[in-house]
Amino acid sequence: MVRLLAIAAALAGLSGCGLGETAVSAAAGGSSEVQQAQQAKATENQVRKQLDDAAKTAEAQRQAAESSAQ
Repeated sequence: MVRLLAIAAALAGLSGCGLGETAVSAAAGGSSEVQQAQQAKATENQVRKQLDDAAKTAEAQRQAAESSAQ
């Protein structure tokens, strides 16, 4: 409880000079970076799935072509 009050007092003191806003902006920026990383990972997974699907389709076409050639 004492720590919480000390942090609140420090932030209140810093808010007058703009450092409190900087801390809040940095925290928001960190959250934004996490969201961007999650979106990048989702995009990577989608591309990986599309590549796997394309490889499977190409393999099936190759096998079909080999079967019809015999």
